[in-house]
Amino acid sequence: MKTKYFDLIDQTYYFPQEEFKLDNDQLKFHDIDLMGLVEKYGAPLKFTYLPQISNNIKRAQYWFKNAIEKQGYEGNYHYCYCTKSSHFSHVLNEALNNDIHIETSSAFDIDIVKSLIAKGKLSKDNYVICNGFKRDEYIENIAELINGSHKKCIPIIDNYEELNLLDEAINEPFNVGIRIASEEEPKFEFYTSRLGIGYKNIVPFYNREIKDNKKVNLKMLHFFINTGIRDTAYYWNELLKCLKVYIQLRKICPTVDSLNIGGGFPIKNSLAFEYDYEYMVNEIIHQIKTACTEADVPVPNIFTEFGSFTVGESGGAIYEVLYQKQQNDREKWNMINSSFITTLPDSWAISKRFIMLAINRWNDEYERVLLGGLTCDSDDYYNSEQNMNAIYLPKYSKAKPLYIGFFNTGAYQETIGGFGGLQHCLIPSPKHILIDKDDEGNITTKLFSEQQTANDFLKILGYNE
Repeated sequence: MKTKYFDLIDQTYYFPQEEFKLDNDQLKFHDIDLMGLVEKYGAPLKFTYLPQISNNIKRAQYWFKNAIEKQGYEGNYHYCYCTKSSHFSHVLNEALNNDIHIETSSAFDIDIVKSLIAKGKLSKDNYVICNGFKRDEYIENIAELINGSHKKCIPIIDNYEELNLLDEAINEPFNVGIRIASEEEPKFEFYTSRLGIGYKNIVPFYNREIKDNKKVNLKMLHFFINTGIRDTAYYWNELLKCLKVYIQLRKICPTVDSLNIGGGFPIKNSLAFEYDYEYMVNEIIHQIKTACTEADVPVPNIFTEFGSFTVGESGGAIYEVLYQKQQNDREKWNMINSSFITTLPDSWAISKRFIMLAINRWNDEYERVLLGGLTCDSDDYYNSEQNMNAIYLPKYSKAKPLYIGFFNTGAYQETIGGFGGLQHCLIPSPKHILIDKDDEGNITTKLFSEQQTANDFLKILGYNE
């Protein structure tokens, strides 16, 4: 009878996989010695594997390049990074090594853009696509960028008032885009996105506010749906509706030459994950080309804004199982030495699931468990995998420490969790490690931030003036 943890994983999934493999009874992630990390830095810890950011960017650029060449598509492709997924400098520095552009969401994003320009990381050849609801400081920062001759800064109009606000603040001709307020899937609690302008209102808005304004050029139509880029009737229907608006605009507005299809590529959230990226890219290019050819209008340049896809698969977290509590005949609680609410907030807030695997003891017998965090909140737990209604781990033993890893956690978790700030029940943020490769391909590690201390919290709370 096969009762080892390795047997369970081997029988349930295809294993090993590209990024996961075993060395004796210990897990390696992209050849990173995870137990070596624990021995050097301790647990809990979070890490960012920087090369994976470039890997995913290059994959997407390759798919679009191939699809464009294969189908004789006459437009260009531009990869933008959606900064709100992770604003950290190490993320932006790595991403910008790959001939990409930037999408922003708020006023302070522009301050990051200015810092990158000052350091030579960004230039006037890089597009800066400005999304989000814009008021006051955001408008002023966008205007400062454009007035400073950054012609490829394109604010995306989100509501009817923004154009006038931008017009007042910007001193010279500038380009804009318009965001379509897409219709949501039937399962949503609302019918239409709060972001953007409705399909039927975009052409009238152009005729009324932009057409005769010699200072403003409509350059881009922006399209995004919350469910992401998926092979569903809903997605293709919304894309075709967007293309109808683009075609209508293109026939009366020769300056509109770009279609931004937003983000939404999924990332691996289970060892059973399947998604045909190459097929989706080819089909998107095919649908756009077909619609434009039938309408006899030039095809647009394609922009994407990948956030989670860019950075998500670079992140991970490692915890130690401190103790096991058996609360009844069936339920065993493995208590980790941190908190899901503070370190993986999406797992608590939106029931998001990440890849979860034991780091060591793969040759031990396994058991079914629930995972609990250290806070005194009943919601601080993790109880199932993406494709399974349970969690299985090597059997708890006080004499044999067990470490577990959560993988592909690199998008949003630090910002939503409030990196460096107050944490629920004052559970400290764990130390954060940056992992890279040197010129010879050897893995290197560097401590980015220490675990929070009591003094850090007391200072924030006003006790240490």
